[in-house]
Amino acid sequence: MYYFLKANKSFLTCSVILLVLIPIFGINFFLNFLGNIILLLFLIPLLLLVLLFIGINSYKSKINTCSSCGAISLGLNKTCVNCGADLENIGIRNQLDKKPSETTIEVNAEEIK
Repeated sequence: MYYFLKANKSFLTCSVILLVLIPIFGINFFLNFLGNIILLLFLIPLLLLVLLFIGINSYKSKINTCSSCGAISLGLNKTCVNCGADLENIGIRNQLDKKPSETTIEVNAEEIK
């Protein structure tokens, strides 16, 4: 009997704690607690995927391509490292190079009295 108590000390401790806590808090508390843990296990990877998606989009928005030579830079430079062309006005030039079907037109609606 003493060997059983020494060998299963952690099992007995957990079972005594459960036998004391279940009448105090109820089974519903433990079911909600386990449900929340399982929910967190599913939501944490989803949150990490969303953060990764936002980071990739932020990184992609800073990439500039030189219109002269086609070199790629991170947008920190004002001139192209490869050919020395001006990269500051690349956004304006890219907007002028777009086809009319690819552009967005903003329309403000007004009520006529």
